Amino acid sequence: MSATSSRYANSGPASADTASGAATSGVAQPDPRTVVRALADFAVTARDHGVGARLRDDAARRVLDVLGNSLAAQRTPAATAVHALIEEWSGHPRATALGMPGRYPEPSAALLNGTLAHALDFDDTHLPSVLHPSASVVPAALAVAESVHASGAALLDAVAVGVELTVRLGMAGYDEKLGNSVYFERGLHATAICGTLGGAAAAAMLWGLDGPGIAHAIGIAASMGSGLLEANRTGGTVKRVHCGWAAHAAVTAASLARHGITGPPTVIEGRFGLLQAFCGEHAVPAAITDGLGEHWELPGVFFKPYPCNHFTHAGIDAALRLRARGVVADDITRLVLGAPTPVLRTIGEPVAAKRNPESGYHAAFSGPYTVAAALLGGGGLGVFHEDFTDEAARNPVRLALAAKVECRPDSHCDEIFPHQFPAVLTAELRDGSTLTERVDVNRGGPGNPLSAEELAAKFRLNTADILSPATADDISETVYGLADLTDLDPLLRLLRHSGPDERQG
Repeated sequence: MSATSSRYANSGPASADTASGAATSGVAQPDPRTVVRALADFAVTARDHGVGARLRDDAARRVLDVLGNSLAAQRTPAATAVHALIEEWSGHPRATALGMPGRYPEPSAALLNGTLAHALDFDDTHLPSVLHPSASVVPAALAVAESVHASGAALLDAVAVGVELTVRLGMAGYDEKLGNSVYFERGLHATAICGTLGGAAAAAMLWGLDGPGIAHAIGIAASMGSGLLEANRTGGTVKRVHCGWAAHAAVTAASLARHGITGPPTVIEGRFGLLQAFCGEHAVPAAITDGLGEHWELPGVFFKPYPCNHFTHAGIDAALRLRARGVVADDITRLVLGAPTPVLRTIGEPVAAKRNPESGYHAAFSGPYTVAAALLGGGGLGVFHEDFTDEAARNPVRLALAAKVECRPDSHCDEIFPHQFPAVLTAELRDGSTLTERVDVNRGGPGNPLSAEELAAKFRLNTADILSPATADDISETVYGLADLTDLDPLLRLLRHSGPDERQG
């Protein structure tokens, strides 16, 4: 359990006097300053003193993961659409759009790179906030870092702070009694909402803003973060752009602060601030600043082994275990996938749509389809990009097996969620026997981490179609050495020439 979630589970809602910022509801405020100023001071301290080798190493792994996921997404329709859009825009070419030979204005590059980072649903996840923080923060930070010729260490410090702020803002919307994110319960995409603020802090750090300036950047960004989750349920590709828009808005907010626009001092905890607007009486403002700078959430953020909605991962793990035990599709009469009750709205409903997804993208949000793909033999570390093409989603063998999957709430899973995304999978076989696999601890997080070799394999697999092995290795080595780079140009040169045609060039 997160320290913030357990310690402040019953702290109650935010309510502050909008003139003075003083608490009026009896809610314990962990710092006499406003929340946004505490966050800004934290960012300044991290920039001035560095976050340390361990956290920089973790941030470098986030950067590599984002780059691999982004390069793999080059040919997605969302990437094509956003690239066409930023080509229509004009401005000073200062930042690299991943895989593109030219450069673009910082907000434009951040828009495309953030879209790429989230387009394949392969980005990292924090629990129990259920956020994908790096997909917004890294593109925002990278765009500004290039523009100002920042060092690699400065980039990593900004990424570490941006991710930390993003997940803490998400944790402020986690309701312990409900056992879920209030953002999520209300259909809000906290990844995009909170990522805008975290990305703005990172961008403002790199632009050299002082404490009040960073506070203004975060305050401005709070008016820009948005995102709805209905596409997860019933279709539409707009969610792929959410992190791109968050990164774009983050850079814009920080730039507006540079030019004198200001944000409200109580933008987080105020009567009409972010927490009240998005989470109401369920907000836990103390979760944002409790232990800030002492306890870091960053190292606990999960890496994804599979390029699909994180709620499906434990079901995939269970299916892979059944397959390893010799279960084959022809022997299965029925599959029962047990999952946390809130998860079923994403991966199990509407039932017909989840058993017969309309596209490869929607298959990535389907419990029945992902279980079927893993049982039949997926790619990569268990299932991979080739399992989520439109052609794969129409495969009659996969759909026939997916039609045998019944999704149900599971009480044991409810007890664990959302500190883990558990699942239990039972196969009923033609001979009358049943086999069950229960997965309580997610693969890719602190309790079941991906090894360094598996993370390297993920990057190589992500870029296999677009990079030569030598270039892929060069990028990995350069990213892992970012803390020692005085200039980002060696990495950026590699990225500008790492598009779909690199292997032929």
